[in-house]
Amino acid sequence: MKKFALILSVVLSTTVFAQETAKKMGPPEGKALAGETYGAQVSAKAEQNAITPAKLDKKLKAAKKVDQVAVKGKVTDVCEKKGCWLTVETENNEKFFVKMKDYAFFVPTALKGKEVLLEGSAETKVISVDEQKHYAEDAKKPQAEIDAITKPQEEIRFVANGIKVLK
Repeated sequence: MKKFALILSVVLSTTVFAQETAKKMGPPEGKALAGETYGAQVSAKAEQNAITPAKLDKKLKAAKKVDQVAVKGKVTDVCEKKGCWLTVETENNEKFFVKMKDYAFFVPTALKGKEVLLEGSAETKVISVDEQKHYAEDAKKPQAEIDAITKPQEEIRFVANGIKVLK
């Protein structure tokens, strides 16, 4: 019985500690300076063959998914809770959503407004109302804007292996 009580108290203590640590975690610290990389190292080949978001959009109209692609763009938003997603603006002022591959790395909020090079894969997906509302809440959008989300939406989703700050 004493062993059971000891094991139970260790498990409960560990669980509570893990939850408290997770609550305190936010995006990583950092200034997102030119040349910094998050996630996997962005290859030299990717830098040479990078395309614009508009060209990515054209490729995705031909095929629903594009693997091993590099895209340059300006970061317009970063998840303020963990730094686990960001949005990138296209030349025609549209935006696409970027997640980190396998949730393996996060980015600092200082990445907002920076020009970046993304390396990874992209696809066109239909995003549910619940998922849209979740990300709107993460972005601390006004409640009225969150409540206005009422139907699924098709959008470009980019899964980044690595992100390099250009300027």
